Amino acid sequence: MSLSKLSLILLLLCGSAALQASTMLIPMDEKQSDHLKAYGIAYWVLENQVDAWWLLNYRGGSFAFTHSRAFERECLTRGVKYEVIPDAKFNAILEDIANPEKNMDAMKLEKAPKIAVYTPEYNFKKGTKVQPWDDAVTLVLAYAEIPYETVYDNEVLGDRLAEYDWLHLHHEDFTGQFGRFYRSFHTAPWYRRQVEYQEALAAENGYEKVSQLKLGVVKKVREFVGGGGFMFAMCSATDSYDIALAAEGVDICAQYYDGDPIDPNAQEKLDFSKTFVFENFKLQRNPLEYEFSSIDHNPRRVGEKEDYFSLFEFSAKWDPVPTMLTQNHTRTVKGFMGQTTAFRKEHIKSSALILGENKAAGEARYLHGNFGEGFFSFYAGHDPADYRHLVNDPETDLSLHPNSAGYRLILNNILFPAAKKQKRKT
Repeated sequence: MSLSKLSLILLLLCGSAALQASTMLIPMDEKQSDHLKAYGIAYWVLENQVDAWWLLNYRGGSFAFTHSRAFERECLTRGVKYEVIPDAKFNAILEDIANPEKNMDAMKLEKAPKIAVYTPEYNFKKGTKVQPWDDAVTLVLAYAEIPYETVYDNEVLGDRLAEYDWLHLHHEDFTGQFGRFYRSFHTAPWYRRQVEYQEALAAENGYEKVSQLKLGVVKKVREFVGGGGFMFAMCSATDSYDIALAAEGVDICAQYYDGDPIDPNAQEKLDFSKTFVFENFKLQRNPLEYEFSSIDHNPRRVGEKEDYFSLFEFSAKWDPVPTMLTQNHTRTVKGFMGQTTAFRKEHIKSSALILGENKAAGEARYLHGNFGEGFFSFYAGHDPADYRHLVNDPETDLSLHPNSAGYRLILNNILFPAAKKQKRKT
């Protein structure tokens, strides 16, 4: 073999070794072409039993993992920008992040969490949808190509939640008042199907009323969180969840919803010690109002053009949990409406942590806390990419919103259980 050929072979071998000793960095700052699909890449890497790093506050909360050609191909297929850097450079990044004067941290991601979405069967009576609206979490999970399973009342009451790490609750009414849609939609076919469906589920599980069925579900979810699970709620699933807990054993449903009157002393009988987040709220006594209580900040004095909320900045090294949940390429997020749009701050317990707020309007939009061995997040609003999503509106096309800061907050919560177990500060 000639000396020139031997030199070429040695050069190729050295290049191959250098390539193997390298790291893939998924930047999550403004240079990322598709922030939402980038989370899907991180999840896919974990599914392939490869650990990853979540670099908190480094370039918008970037991800890093061992380089491979398969991971490169997947990024290219999904349209996610990445960088291949030598391990020496990545180690230098880790050293910089470890600097006590830098508000950054490197969080090890070890296992892809098993995800459940609490949602009714989409097909009911010859393929007709039970609910004429979409779900932001299922939309973004599908877009990011993150797998999930669906559960509903039968599965929850049958103790199936123990099979999952993460549970999502969305536009759900846990008070048994069918979303308080009676005045506007009680003659609509979808509303009648929903009532029929829920009442049948209640009877199937041995309950006389839908409100009793939903209370049973709420208590099972509380067990799931207390045992170490993570619950993420949006829109009306946030306040109606706590209202149901506070109203255990109290009839807060008018005759439109359960056939008999509301308990005239229902307000005085509420037990706020049972709730996750909210306290001292007032029930909406008019059963025809599209509102559950005073938790939701309504009416609001915020116009669409001014509707933004700010994310708090936490210490990455001392408060890694809220830091993970607020990772973003911007600290200012466009607001969006829902049945529950924003939380009145005076009703938030001191034990809950406010992650995002509109300070000028006096309202919180994004909350976090722990219960027992688990965690929960409450995120107000219905669809981060559709300011005023109405009943029967078309489904949001997330390919038009690949860099949505509001949707990133959802995905932060989805990846959170993958992080190495955190020690809760006392």
